[in-house]
Amino acid sequence: MTTENTPASPTTPTTDTSPDEKTAAYLPEHTPRISVAELAPDLYRALARADAATRKGLDPVIGELVKIRASQINHCAFCLDMHTKDALAMGESVERIVQLSAWEESKHYYTAKEIAAIELTEAITVLTDGFVPDEVYAHAAEHFDEKELAHLIGAITVINAWTAPQCPRRSRPRSGRPPCGRRRRP
Repeated sequence: MTTENTPASPTTPTTDTSPDEKTAAYLPEHTPRISVAELAPDLYRALARADAATRKGLDPVIGELVKIRASQINHCAFCLDMHTKDALAMGESVERIVQLSAWEESKHYYTAKEIAAIELTEAITVLTDGFVPDEVYAHAAEHFDEKELAHLIGAITVINAWTAPQCPRRSRPRSGRPPCGRRRRP
């Protein structure tokens, strides 16, 4: 295929457009509705403490994969932006992050333990049947000791609690936001 037949992507400007026309092609960002951190600071601090507590007993790579997957399911652009950048800063590969939304077709990118965590994340986040299926829980229990499993369940619960106020308030990703700089991958 020649380049003249290939449509330009939003990040590949054509030569016959002005700088204003290039940025005009993007839709405007929406305005956040409220600030939960300002209006309910005790809630915000409680979530931050719960998040910190779950990190103490969980592999940081699995923690970020869980946060990214739950954020994908919940359509939380703010959380996706944050946790993707954090995972990349920890040394996570772009390929594994990209394939996470299609993990069932891309299991070869992940360890059995990571797949068990991703399956449990989906089961807890969606709760379609009103409970976590026995086989999903049993699979996770095969790969995590009881303490790790408790922290994993806590991490999944906390990321879902974080996305709950972010989505209705319409939190938007922050362009140029650096990673949080938490633990780095060894």
